[in-house]
Amino acid sequence: MSLWHDLEGVDLAAMAHGTLIENLGIEIVEVRDDALVGRMPVDRRTVQPAGVLHGGASVALAETLASWAGYLAVDRERFHAVGQEINANHIRPVSTGWVTATATPANIGRRSHVWEIRIVDEAGKLVCISRCTLAIIEQRSTYATPDARG
Repeated sequence: MSLWHDLEGVDLAAMAHGTLIENLGIEIVEVRDDALVGRMPVDRRTVQPAGVLHGGASVALAETLASWAGYLAVDRERFHAVGQEINANHIRPVSTGWVTATATPANIGRRSHVWEIRIVDEAGKLVCISRCTLAIIEQRSTYATPDARG
């Protein structure tokens, strides 16, 4: 059984245009029945001065995946998901390539979601583990493509 509400006509890449998501090179690569998977390059946009992945970039990737997952899991005509809290443990540095994040639900409630996001390097080694809590508010989702934003 799938977590997702209705995926018909949803274009996450189009909604990411002109946002931090696009600026960091974050891409959604897979929508599984039980998880959302995305990736981000480790390059000049995402490294810190020491030349390794910036912890803030990892957190941005984690919150992006959790927020998209929350967005996909609710009735978007009635509800909107917003980040409420996030934490992250940075495990190992990465200096090149891509990191891949997988968001899975720890709890899907009526008014809040808790998502666990595991970020790994190209060898599958854990880089960061994060947990993000989303508030589910009763209003139509405001996620939109650039031309439809207010």
